[in-house]
Amino acid sequence: MKTLAGKRLYLLDMDGTLYLGDRLFKDAPRFLQVIRESGADYCYVSNNSSRGTGAYVARLKRMGIEAFPEEFLTSTDAAIDLLKKEQPGRKGFAVGTASMLGQLRDAGLDVSGEEWEDAEYLLIGFDRELTYRKLEDTCRLLAARPDIPYYATNPDWVCPTEFGAVPDCGSICEMIARATGCRPRVIGKPEKAMIELAMQRYGVSPEETVVVGDRVYTDIASGVNAGVDSIFVLSGEGVREDIKRFGYEPTWIFPSVSEAADAVAEAVRINKKTTV
Repeated sequence: MKTLAGKRLYLLDMDGTLYLGDRLFKDAPRFLQVIRESGADYCYVSNNSSRGTGAYVARLKRMGIEAFPEEFLTSTDAAIDLLKKEQPGRKGFAVGTASMLGQLRDAGLDVSGEEWEDAEYLLIGFDRELTYRKLEDTCRLLAARPDIPYYATNPDWVCPTEFGAVPDCGSICEMIARATGCRPRVIGKPEKAMIELAMQRYGVSPEETVVVGDRVYTDIASGVNAGVDSIFVLSGEGVREDIKRFGYEPTWIFPSVSEAADAVAEAVRINKKTTV
């Protein structure tokens, strides 16, 4: 039987996993505490490219959770890593929030959110500031150069909210695909790039890592693709039927992080008992 004993790094989704909208889930702070008490680290790993790390730190602080910039890894971070490798020194056209574009530029990438004519690659993010002009310019670029390198920060159809959901990056890309026939290469979850970046940052192996999230087709799939265990929580978008629908099997399934916290605590108890 699988156990959480020996895990050194928990990669935590946030929206739908630790909170929903501005509502922190019950026992989310306890979950973080028992992870620390087990001797492991945690890293917040989010597909949401619309916010920078500073916004996440401030948001968790408002909820009563102390967080630090080095504890976060977003799909924008993964995009920066990939674009530096594949598009060094090239000019890009990016559809995303001012926060996302600022993060790309701060990392040394030459990107524009307005001028598409000279772009050598295209990047689409979760754009809460989306305008029809951005969509039209993207379609113009793909019509002029349909073979241009085309990336998306993440494939999520929706972003969960307290009232339901709003269209995410995947839905934006679907609109563009319907108009142009072009589809992007996805960078964030379910791809393994973010998981591998996190393991590299913390110096841990796949066997010592576990992904925690509320979506089978992104969170759990990223764990499977990276060869690490995963915890599927039913507190956000995902439901049990998604496992069969998408074909990715989580290692553990819990109603929420409350039960996940209990499982981590039990693993610590068993580990202490066996080492005495």
